[in-house]
Amino acid sequence: MILTFLISLLLAADIHVGEIIFEHIGDEYEWHITQWKGKDIAIPLPCIVIEDGVHVFTLHHARENGYSLNEDGKLVNAATGKRPLDLSITKNVLSIMLSSLLLLVVVLLTARWYRRHDVLKESPTGLAALMEPLVMMVHEMARENIGPDYRKFSPYLCMAFLWILFNNFLGILPFFPGGANLTGNIAVTLVLALFTFFTVNLNGTKHYYKEIFAPDVPGFLKPIMPLIEVFSALMKPVSLTIRLFANMLAGHIMILSMVCMIFIMAKYGPALFGGMTLVSVLLGAFLDALECLVAFIQAYVFTMLSSIYIGLARQKEE
Repeated sequence: MILTFLISLLLAADIHVGEIIFEHIGDEYEWHITQWKGKDIAIPLPCIVIEDGVHVFTLHHARENGYSLNEDGKLVNAATGKRPLDLSITKNVLSIMLSSLLLLVVVLLTARWYRRHDVLKESPTGLAALMEPLVMMVHEMARENIGPDYRKFSPYLCMAFLWILFNNFLGILPFFPGGANLTGNIAVTLVLALFTFFTVNLNGTKHYYKEIFAPDVPGFLKPIMPLIEVFSALMKPVSLTIRLFANMLAGHIMILSMVCMIFIMAKYGPALFGGMTLVSVLLGAFLDALECLVAFIQAYVFTMLSSIYIGLARQKEE
């Protein structure tokens, strides 16, 4: 009953909740910061398209250069409606650059502390004290799931975990440089999953490939098992992609829905507005805390599954 009531309110509201939510979780050609005195304050980003040469402009000058946005919010040729080769620095691209730079700075500062201190005589402090348990957690995960040669893959797993974790938390922040829905973008999670996929299959042992293409099964299953095993290998990156993408996207949508509920209730009188505002704020705060937990869990699950897949590919015939 309550869910039906809330849905009816959302549908009857003058506020376009869907547009607000998808504007936030989607990619854009500018980074919207806030609105001040009725004017939008945004960081203009360079639109770079290749079509009869290289064209560089901002979104506000797209029409002057013969381009416009289609229904999906992508740049198209205003005359033909066709999409050019788009190499623009969008909101998600800039977020990747900023988060990667931030992670690099954190790692270098942590490494500098260890170069200047003897860890056998003193415990880590500051940033090093924060990073050490995270790195050691991934290191132990790699040792348990991969085996004797885990050190070869530990750096990749560690960087994957930290990069996902950083971007998950940056996506929760409501202000610049946070707010980009990077790990809720399926293209980003697909690339991360492909890194694991190629790491697994380029480092697979002979026994790993033997189990795929020539498994020790009864004769009538030999033609079928390779197809099943290949399909299983291809589904692993798909599961990694969808799990991270869906969980982070759902979290953003739930939090934004609670925030929108406050403004929707403004038209239904002070009593309902005040009551639902309190509920929305409390539930929104709870969802924010829950999203912080999910941000860590999803980075951990992605790394753990990656280490398990690598470990299965590194097994040797007994």
